[in-house]
Amino acid sequence: MYICPLFYPNAMMYYSQIKGLGFYVPENVVTNADLEKLMDTSNEWIIERSGIQERRFFTEGKDTVATMAVEATKMALKNANLEAQDIDFIIFATLSPDFNFPGSGVLVQRSLPFREIGALDVRAQCSGFIYALSIADQYIKSGMYKNILVIGSEVQSNILELSNRNRNFAVLFGDGAGAAVVQATQDPNHSILSTHLHSQGQYAEDLFLEHPGSRLKDRMSPQIIEEGKHLPFMQGQAVFKHAVVRFPEVIREALQANGYAESDLDLLVPHQANLRITKYIQQVMNMPDEKVVSNIQKYGNTTAASIPIALTEAWQEGRVRSGDLICLAAFGSGFTWASALIRW
Repeated sequence: MYICPLFYPNAMMYYSQIKGLGFYVPENVVTNADLEKLMDTSNEWIIERSGIQERRFFTEGKDTVATMAVEATKMALKNANLEAQDIDFIIFATLSPDFNFPGSGVLVQRSLPFREIGALDVRAQCSGFIYALSIADQYIKSGMYKNILVIGSEVQSNILELSNRNRNFAVLFGDGAGAAVVQATQDPNHSILSTHLHSQGQYAEDLFLEHPGSRLKDRMSPQIIEEGKHLPFMQGQAVFKHAVVRFPEVIREALQANGYAESDLDLLVPHQANLRITKYIQQVMNMPDEKVVSNIQKYGNTTAASIPIALTEAWQEGRVRSGDLICLAAFGSGFTWASALIRW
């Protein structure tokens, strides 16, 4: 029996730890040279502006947001030494669900032998995984659940128009999924120390996908398509300007909340938005390359999936060690930004 400390004040306190990680990316590799054939761009321009060399695009009939999440989940469960039946709750972060409704969380629930557990979908875009991780942390601390599956998964290549009018946006994004099993622990020295969530909605239209939405009687029309309003829109300079402020700010917030200095960090795992942003953060925070995870070169911006993919790869490479102080940080559409500080 799992005792809830809220109702039993003398019960042991519970904390959250990431017990297992996993990821999946489609097999279809799309290089900058491939994009050069579709629009007026170049390998050199893309690398200079973003650091991206290639990305993965889903294969229709094989990959979906949910099926990619399932593959990432299988790896995470295996690395956690758990079975699907051990999971108490699913939290699924995505901006690109399989359907308008229901959410993709229930599609994962039906795809593996889970119990009839709850599934919650989170729409916080690039900050989605940290928002979802924060929710999982609170559920576990409250005593409600013991093992929670947290997922970030995206198929974005099919909302990109690979053409000149959308080229500045289209070259940046890719598809993929990442997952983490978050488990209750009584050890505060190996746990999620804190999470920090923010938003500033006055800039929502600086990075958004307007249509199809529910604001118009006709959600889609030839005029919308002709004007390109069915495509993602980004004020690139505005997003960059805010991101380079909010990233260091929310990282320092997490460190200060727990009594740490920037020099105490062993590893920073930022959302993979743009290599220029990551390099700026390193410079401002005086962090060497070995303390910062960057894999945008291989996958592009995978939005809610980028942090769990990067964290899993870092773990596989031996860069995540027991006792390490690790910070996850993200900034994106909304605007939203967030951080999580973890003692591994």
